[in-house]
Amino acid sequence: MAEILSQQEIDQLLNNIKSGTEQKIEANNEKEAVLFDFRLPNRISKNQLRVIRSVCENFGESFSSFLVTKLQTAVTINVASVDQIYYSEYVLSVSNPACLFTFEIKDTDVKGILEINNDLAFLFVDKLLGGSGLGSKQVKVITPIEQKVLRVVVDRIMYDLKKSWQTIDTMDFVLERFEQDIDFAQITSQSESVLLISFEIMIGEQSFLINLCFATFAFDNILAKMTSQKLSSIRATKYFGITSKEVVTNHLVNTKIPIHVEFGNTTLSVNELINLEKGDIIRLDTKIDDDHKIRTGSRLLFTGRYGSLNNHKAIKITNRILDEKQSL
Repeated sequence: MAEILSQQEIDQLLNNIKSGTEQKIEANNEKEAVLFDFRLPNRISKNQLRVIRSVCENFGESFSSFLVTKLQTAVTINVASVDQIYYSEYVLSVSNPACLFTFEIKDTDVKGILEINNDLAFLFVDKLLGGSGLGSKQVKVITPIEQKVLRVVVDRIMYDLKKSWQTIDTMDFVLERFEQDIDFAQITSQSESVLLISFEIMIGEQSFLINLCFATFAFDNILAKMTSQKLSSIRATKYFGITSKEVVTNHLVNTKIPIHVEFGNTTLSVNELINLEKGDIIRLDTKIDDDHKIRTGSRLLFTGRYGSLNNHKAIKITNRILDEKQSL
């Protein structure tokens, strides 16, 4: 309800108007006009951006499963942002030297850039070659050998992109070349708009970024296939309720390891070893009723008795050494 003025306030207002002391509203309080930039139209609508984000979430889940298997550590990938910016703005944000892979979508004019953070690229190389991934490299230049190692990861990214975009259309992502300078990886003119998708990759307690940059001038055919029906059909394949530890555990329990059965030991002289012939018998230090040792590598796990099962040699477990050691 509006406030009611008292008689004294009304008289004071009328006196101010007669005396001319009431300040007049200046005409220059108009809103400042904002120039519209016709060079950067919003080619992609908000609904289409939501579809693209859902596709990228599917990609992140698929690629993280691959990294968990390859790196044998907890990996989480999230879509950090999906933006439309000038290509010139993206160029200014890229470091030099950088780790860039250019690619294209087969049978289309769509080209793109895969940008991997340099520290993440060196971590991939170190872990894939059997290292701990904790080392650092002073020179940030990617060598030809490191490029070959990274191709394992990049080829998988191309495969997972193809699989995640199948909900929209069948698209074949083809890798072109590696570049360290963004000036040599140009995919469009500086004044054109690009679609920039950023992924945050958490490996252990370390955080890195991977960027996908698409030239949007040739994206119209793909955008036309993005409808609300497509949006409703896309579902992120997340591990709902499953921790990273459980994901790693699931991979480990399905890993195959070699098992060796040890029947016994003995010692031979060099002369006895040289004179061994077919049909000779070597006496071991174990007796007939002794259990045989079952190992993986040098670690003793079980003891058992030799036998046969379905016309195959077999070993029956009689004792679990692993449990005895854990109880001590």
